[in-house]
Amino acid sequence: MPMFKSLQRRRGLQTLLALSLSLATGAAFAQAAYPNKPIRLVVPFATGGVTDTSGRLIAEHLSRRLGQQIIVDNKPGASGNIGTQMVATAEPDGYTLLLGFDGTLVINPHVFPKVGFDTLKDFAPIGKIGDAILILVSHPAVPAKTLKEVIALSKTQSGGLSYGTSGTGGTPHIAGELLKQRTGANLTHLPYKGGGQAMTDLLGGTIPLVYTAVAGAVSHVKAGKLHAVAVSSAQRAPSLPEVPTFIEAGVAEFDINSWVGLLAPAKTPRAIVDRLNTELNAVLNDPVVRERLVTLGITASPGGPERFGRDMARDLSRYAGVVKSANIKAE
Repeated sequence: MPMFKSLQRRRGLQTLLALSLSLATGAAFAQAAYPNKPIRLVVPFATGGVTDTSGRLIAEHLSRRLGQQIIVDNKPGASGNIGTQMVATAEPDGYTLLLGFDGTLVINPHVFPKVGFDTLKDFAPIGKIGDAILILVSHPAVPAKTLKEVIALSKTQSGGLSYGTSGTGGTPHIAGELLKQRTGANLTHLPYKGGGQAMTDLLGGTIPLVYTAVAGAVSHVKAGKLHAVAVSSAQRAPSLPEVPTFIEAGVAEFDINSWVGLLAPAKTPRAIVDRLNTELNAVLNDPVVRERLVTLGITASPGGPERFGRDMARDLSRYAGVVKSANIKAE
């Protein structure tokens, strides 16, 4: 009788082991077969902007590598919060992805009383797509040409030296406020409803400075209609190699870019994240894609999920103090 019970236990364990192996094999097969249906890429902004255009470019080339269509789904609203929240609560199966933007993920949480997502807990970073270099440009009539001269000039202005941006809480606004805090510059922020109107007023001499993405200013700088003061990236912009960085101009470690990347809901299987990261990096190393991104003002930044996650955590942390000190709130 004891021998019979022992035999039963062994058979039970063997059955359980076989079932476990079957489930593990099935899960591995399911992930290995990924993707086996179309993928939705949520872009939390309206169509036509640089973020949307870069997302569609990546989706097109990533679709070819994955062998499945990636459908771009624009879900604008609340400065990107609505579409971002949708992905945060989506099924973590690799079939709903987010085109992440720095303004939404690392600035909005400090600017809005509630965003509906936790940047570090609700997403699995896949990889950064690229960085959009920011630049401070001035009207040619402004006598200050170097960053040091601009800062000195600002301190002589009772109401401050005005700088326009695409709006309150955007990365250029944050960069301008950080510049004030780091250098004591007397700068006054003028928020516009988009970078285009700010640029129009700068070209017309209505305002002296604009902080914007290089893509929106490069043609005017090359035509001599605007003066480039400095770029706030770690290295000089490839499209304007003669323009110094803020670091070269004397502001140590002043490295602020706008960026865009790819994310999935938290708890997405690591095998799927790794597959997407591998294919994304292959797309970003394609010369055709890199050149197209450059025309959008974006420098391709292939890398791993951990590196992208660290970059997000760093920016989320460092912008908290800037927003609080400048008392920036969503309009």
